[in-house]
Amino acid sequence: MQQLESSPVAASVAWPMRRSLLWTGFVLVHGWLIWLCVNAVGWPLGDIEGVYRPWAELSVSGTAIVGIDTPFVYPIVALVPMLLALAFGPASYALVWLGLVTVLDAVAFAVLVGIRQAPSRRIAGVAWWWLAFLLLLGPIALARIDSVTVPLVIIALLWLRTRPFWGVVLLTIATWVKVWPAAALAALVVVSPRRWRITLIAVVTSAVIVVIALILGSGLNVFSFVSQQTGRGIQIESPVGTIWMWLAALGVPGSTVYYDFDILTFQVVGPGTEIASQLMTPLLVLGTAVVLVLGVRAQRRGAPIDTLLPPLVLALVLAMITINKVGSPQFISWVAAPIILGLVVNGARWSTPAVLGLVLAALTQLIYPYFYDGLLVPTVPMVLVLTLRNVLEFVLFGWALWALATAHVRRDSSGDTQLPGADFFPELVKE
Repeated sequence: MQQLESSPVAASVAWPMRRSLLWTGFVLVHGWLIWLCVNAVGWPLGDIEGVYRPWAELSVSGTAIVGIDTPFVYPIVALVPMLLALAFGPASYALVWLGLVTVLDAVAFAVLVGIRQAPSRRIAGVAWWWLAFLLLLGPIALARIDSVTVPLVIIALLWLRTRPFWGVVLLTIATWVKVWPAAALAALVVVSPRRWRITLIAVVTSAVIVVIALILGSGLNVFSFVSQQTGRGIQIESPVGTIWMWLAALGVPGSTVYYDFDILTFQVVGPGTEIASQLMTPLLVLGTAVVLVLGVRAQRRGAPIDTLLPPLVLALVLAMITINKVGSPQFISWVAAPIILGLVVNGARWSTPAVLGLVLAALTQLIYPYFYDGLLVPTVPMVLVLTLRNVLEFVLFGWALWALATAHVRRDSSGDTQLPGADFFPELVKE
């Protein structure tokens, strides 16, 4: 960690390094986000009050426990925070949810600002970056099930330095809340010599979760989140859906937006959407495989783990976002975890993804909740904003792929090869 003593955010200022100021910023940002969730137009609490709370109420009433008695669109552990938010009754459900997510963010923030293995100025800069990202992303940063997984993944990735066992356990649990953290697990298996131990920990943790669900009577419903995704159409915010969103906005007959009451989301239909929907899943598998091959290639060339892991996680996450028929505003929140890891480990070399992440967050808040109606009845200005956001997702994806392709062996001043990853991930390089 000899290079780049400052992050792109904190390069020219030293005063924000005081932790009291960081925590003041944390409180102000989360207070503002909670206020937006309650008061902003567009009903940002829609999923919480209109979907999560009814699921939780059905479960505690004994009528039907989603994921146990009936199929569930999410992995089974997603039900846990939904039930916890009901602790003080239905009337306070949304506020308890927002409080729960704020506490999780606070724990992740504490883990971040408590890191001692990187320059304090850099850590302060990363912390300010995350607060700026949350502020720009808006109410969606707190008001979805993804809001639970993001801080869990941030904690897990930072724990990989000194607590790799618990980092892998936490990543596995997060994957059983929402599938996207599996990207970090896959990246770990690629980059670490301890890949078999990592795989074993993930498998055992998953087995415990599945066994508990089976004991509760889930049967195959514990895996229903997989089958629930296969019948989806093309969601309006997905990059592939942009084609038909333009056709609908320009009034071309046959292309329109509709609400799918089974999946509870807005989708677009038009000439060729059925074929495109069928092709997207194999394309996602192929795209993910290509990213993994690039990661394996870099690992075999001796690229250090601290250089390789952050862009590999970012590339896998962006593959799940860009090569996907599903697209929701909260998906952008996923990129925060790998960008934070990249900034902590590699500093200003991650300036480009840091800036792109902030722009993506700002465009996403503009789209949702404020002007979402301009997509539901597609208008040219809002489809243009959506197109810009989706194009920048590919730009960030391209940067991550470039970082993988150019990852190289690090050598010390004498020209000898350094132990890959020993700088920041000493526990991951042990055989």
